[in-house]
Amino acid sequence: MRKFIAALMVAAPLALLSGVGSAKGCLKGAAVGGVVGHVAGRHAVVGAAAGCVIEHHREKVRDKAEAQQNKASQNRPADGGTARTAPRQ
Repeated sequence: MRKFIAALMVAAPLALLSGVGSAKGCLKGAAVGGVVGHVAGRHAVVGAAAGCVIEHHREKVRDKAEAQQNKASQNRPADGGTARTAPRQ
């Protein structure tokens, strides 16, 4: 019974964190941060968590910049702003 309760206590938080694992950039950052944390003094879990947070933030910044660039390009005239009016006669 104790093993079942221990397994449940480990599995429940992991099941709730499934959305975090698919966060953009988190997996790559966690992998790199885990390796760096392990090499820097056996702090792989702390390194993985920090790597996830940092890389997720970087992806959000990239997405925001890309969205602003797309919005700016949609507001621009199709001919590049060189449209001319016909001269008066």
